[in-house]
Amino acid sequence: MADLNLELKKLPDKPGVYIMKDKEGNIIYVGKAVVLKNRVRQYFHNTNKLPAKVKAMVSHVDSFEYIVTDSEVEALILECNLIKKYRPRYNILLKDDKGYPYIKVTMNEEYPRVFMTRRIEKDGAKYFGPYTSTGAVKETLNLIKKLFPIKTCNRVLPRDIGKKRPCLNYYIYQCLGPCTGNVNSEEYRSLMKDICMFLDGRHEEIVKRLEKDMMQASENMEFEKAAKIRDKLAALKVIAEKQKVLSLNNEDEDIVAFARDESDCCMQIFFVRNGKLIGREHFILENVADTEDKELMSSFVKQFYNDAQFIPKYVLLQHEIDDIEIVEQWLTDKRQAKVYVKVPKKGEKQRLIIMVEQNARIALNNYKDKLKNQLEPSKEGLKGLADIAGLSELPMRIEAYDISNTGLSEVVASMVVFENGMPARSEYRRFRIKSIDRQNDYASMQEVIYRRFRHAEKERLERENNPDAESRPGSDKFSRLPDLILIDGGLGHLNAVKEVLQELNVDIPVFGMVKDDSHRTRGLVSNEREIDLSKYPIVHRFVTLIQDEAHRFAVEYNKKLREKRYRKSVLDDIKGIGPKKKKSLLSHFGSIEKIKQADIGQLTEVKGISKSDAENIYSFFNE
Repeated sequence: MADLNLELKKLPDKPGVYIMKDKEGNIIYVGKAVVLKNRVRQYFHNTNKLPAKVKAMVSHVDSFEYIVTDSEVEALILECNLIKKYRPRYNILLKDDKGYPYIKVTMNEEYPRVFMTRRIEKDGAKYFGPYTSTGAVKETLNLIKKLFPIKTCNRVLPRDIGKKRPCLNYYIYQCLGPCTGNVNSEEYRSLMKDICMFLDGRHEEIVKRLEKDMMQASENMEFEKAAKIRDKLAALKVIAEKQKVLSLNNEDEDIVAFARDESDCCMQIFFVRNGKLIGREHFILENVADTEDKELMSSFVKQFYNDAQFIPKYVLLQHEIDDIEIVEQWLTDKRQAKVYVKVPKKGEKQRLIIMVEQNARIALNNYKDKLKNQLEPSKEGLKGLADIAGLSELPMRIEAYDISNTGLSEVVASMVVFENGMPARSEYRRFRIKSIDRQNDYASMQEVIYRRFRHAEKERLERENNPDAESRPGSDKFSRLPDLILIDGGLGHLNAVKEVLQELNVDIPVFGMVKDDSHRTRGLVSNEREIDLSKYPIVHRFVTLIQDEAHRFAVEYNKKLREKRYRKSVLDDIKGIGPKKKKSLLSHFGSIEKIKQADIGQLTEVKGISKSDAENIYSFFNE
């Protein structure tokens, strides 16, 4: 605390962003301040008056950093970017953007493409969304393909122009055929601009243009072409009629409201373009019990619009937010035109807010019902598992383990946790195997189990010797012991694990999850018997869920390590060795050390490595 007080005295009288860290150096909170000195000091003076959630955060703060900015708007932008990058534990977080799909129109290319993506990049392309389901995106893309004659093949333009005959879509007038060379890039880009207007909800402009084209085709006696345009017009008008008119001012507006209960919150946003409702999205925020309404709204607005590709003229909010003028200025800068952030108190705009709030309440109730429907089968599976496994009590905490490796490298393990029959993802742990550098599932499983329970013992002893240790961040990562251990594997894996547990004096039931020849969950195995789960469908589904989750988490970590290894290594400095050849070398030999020891003959055995490549590699390491 003495160190913190010293740092507090150094805080400047300027705007900026502050970054709170725990004892292990993890970023646990990011905030912005109009005056850093005043804002940060508030956390450490009169802590008894702080809300429970803030008080809990402050108790974990070991140090803080700050970044001074030239303006409050810069501080807001930096805050948004840091929250997105580090996803701190005590900030209110939207679901990771990677979870939501967007529609991307590559207007940065000579011949633009339209497709679904989950990654937003600053590449000059246009993005529309986010959408809360891939189904909604696919439905929209299918509609675009029916209304607009765009290419759907994999040909790369302009590289492939004139190289092959056009596909069937060209002959049935469902594609302009840019691959033939008959359509220049400007004509094709004009079509893409119509698609962008369609995705923005600006249908009237497209309708007027199509009506003009239809009349022109009719006058030229191109009746087949006119009929096709007529059909597209009919489809567009049906879509336009389905859109509810919410404003007679023909303005672009986003209307944001939420509904909440004791623990969760559903944010709902309606997108109104030219006075018509063209779409809506909702976002679930969990564990917001001690959060004020204005903080919820402020956090959502900043995180949502930080990545939004379109900013409307008006943003209507259900609740007041802090620094509303700064948010307005930020959105104005992003839009490059004036943006108004309003909190309607009466009239038609307030009635719109109430309507969005009612929709948010329905979405929140549906979310809760979905959780309940997921929980009921889990409870039945939990009870059934206890019965057939002969457990005296329900295993309220189940830990499942799996091993994943790539040949001789990246041997990793996963520990997934199910509490009350549901995945407890914050309790998941992963391990990189240290004791062996070869494929040995038995030894790998023994190491994981040993490390997991040794960590628990160390944490227990630390709490006994130091009563204050329990409040320290990271002091309880392994403290809670399972009621049941499930491991991916058969009798050999089971005996290997039991040997370690016996050595550590840990008495917890253990079962192996065995698979059939098709690599699907078959049953549970103990030293006494194997339980055929096909006779117990509910338990079968429950155990399969656990086994699949343990496998997924292990493979995910393995993949992450492989990508990291392939991304940067000493091989990058060798002439002629690019990413593909580097990957082949590492997959073949398993490590840089073994590549160093290889001769030219052994190197040429690797797929994609020529003799000259082998000579370059050998020379690099040996001369």
